[in-house]
Amino acid sequence: MNPLQAARGLAVALGVLLMPSAAHASPEQDRATVAALDTAYQAAVERNDAEGMARILHPDMILVVGRGTVYTREDILRSARERDIEYERQVEEEGTQTVRLYGDDTAVVTALLWLKGVTREGEAFDRRLWFSDTYVRTPEGWRYAFGQASLSLPPE
Repeated sequence: MNPLQAARGLAVALGVLLMPSAAHASPEQDRATVAALDTAYQAAVERNDAEGMARILHPDMILVVGRGTVYTREDILRSARERDIEYERQVEEEGTQTVRLYGDDTAVVTALLWLKGVTREGEAFDRRLWFSDTYVRTPEGWRYAFGQASLSLPPE
C-alpha cells in the first residue's frame, strides 16, 4: 500500500470511527467499516502513530502473540511512542483479509501480515504471520478489543 492509499484508508476509517454507532448498519457496511479500521490500525502501527492507534483500540484491549506474551493497550501505545521498532512494512498481504461478523456487535478480522523493520537494539526482521483481530461495537463505534498473532511463518 502506498502512502496515499494508507492516508485515504485512515481518513475513511477515522470518519467512520467518529460517526455515532450505526445501530442499523447492514452486515456489508459493518464488514467494510471493520476492514477499513483494521487496515488503518496496521498503517498507524507502521508509522508508530500512538494517537491514531489509541483512537481504534478498546480501553481493555490485549494482544497475545505466538510465544504466549500478553501485551496491554498501554504496552502497545508505549512501544509506539518510544519507537521500540522502526517499521519498513506492517501491512496485510493483499487479498488475505477476511472479516466475519458474530451477532450485531462482534467482528473478527483475519489476515496474513508482513512485518519488516529494525528493533531499537538494531535487530532487523522480515517475517510474515497470521493474525486474528476482534472488534466490538461500543457506543463510540467499533473498537479493536483483542488480538492474537501466530508465530512467524517459515521462510518461503
